[in-house]
Amino acid sequence: MSLTINEHYCGDTLVNSTLFAKAESCGMEIKNPSPSERCTIKMKDCCKDVSKLIEGQDTLKIDYSKLDLQQQVFIAAFIHSYISLYEGVENKPIPFKYYSPPLLVKDIQVLDETYLI
Repeated sequence: MSLTINEHYCGDTLVNSTLFAKAESCGMEIKNPSPSERCTIKMKDCCKDVSKLIEGQDTLKIDYSKLDLQQQVFIAAFIHSYISLYEGVENKPIPFKYYSPPLLVKDIQVLDETYLI
């Protein structure tokens, strides 16, 4: 996996940094004037955009076609046994399904003066 970091600098100050998208500008860039508005004075732009590309690793790719038959059978059996460890129970037993709560003789919250706020 590789990724791109886009940064926008205004002068020497980092204004915005993003991954996988273009960095938003600070709004201080010099716009290109139309031909009728051009003048002989050229201003230096203080803003700059920097893109950094970080290459990922290609060495982590596993080629299963180089495995012999015994290794393929072992991997298939291992994956099958590992997946079957986590099979869900269709009907979960409820241990207190037929339990009836005790009858309240007195209201304990009022006697202990504990109230939920």
